[in-house]
Amino acid sequence: MSLLEVRQLSKRFGGNIAVDEVSFVLNPGELLALIGPNGAGKSTTFNMMGGQLPASQGSVKLDGKELLGLSSRNIAHQGVGRTFQIAATFASLSVVENVQMALLSHHRRIFSFWRPAAGLYRDEAMHLLGQVNMQDQAERPCSELAYGDVKRVELAMSLAGNPRVLLMDEPTAGMAPAERHALVGLVKELVVQRQLAVLFTEHSMDVVFAHADRVIVLARGKLIAQGSVDEVRQHPKVQEVYFGSGKTMGPDILQEGA
Repeated sequence: MSLLEVRQLSKRFGGNIAVDEVSFVLNPGELLALIGPNGAGKSTTFNMMGGQLPASQGSVKLDGKELLGLSSRNIAHQGVGRTFQIAATFASLSVVENVQMALLSHHRRIFSFWRPAAGLYRDEAMHLLGQVNMQDQAERPCSELAYGDVKRVELAMSLAGNPRVLLMDEPTAGMAPAERHALVGLVKELVVQRQLAVLFTEHSMDVVFAHADRVIVLARGKLIAQGSVDEVRQHPKVQEVYFGSGKTMGPDILQEGA
């Protein structure tokens, strides 16, 4: 049974339709890629699902409970985590302090000044850092980290809310090829271990085809294809949208995106 159901999700800006009746499901233990050219409506879809943007119509249900109309904070407390294209960490705080801040927010204790914050949820924070292989850098300021490591910290912070669904908007943006595969490979491990349901957007087709369980494709706000990696790679509409006629998404194309 699906965990998250998106039905007829749409967004209009005046006379422009940015997302046009998009429907799909997301299952526990699944890494689902959302791809499409620039302007396809990917980020708009994410922002409606995460509560950052109101939908014009449609439904987003988590275990049968409607999420549309809730604030982003309430959606997070229902079990939907989120990461963004630009990593959102506190550069002046240490790695472990960043995760502690996320835990304080999740437990709604961000304003609990009667106890020193430095000792709160430290063990939980270190456990989460262990899951993203960042325990050995726990005391370093985030400002000193390589960008790939900052993204790992952001991933640990997103896990602080113990989400059942994780939305990851361009998680590998700005990363080198090896870093991209390492991060998404780590996410895939967490998907299996935690039975997480993860939806991610991605421009690097090599990452998508190497790690995704299924793929959905948007173009001009419409869902034009969905299925396994092989089904989507060979879909004629996908070929046309990405490359025009006469080309296929084979190994040579993947190397161009590496």
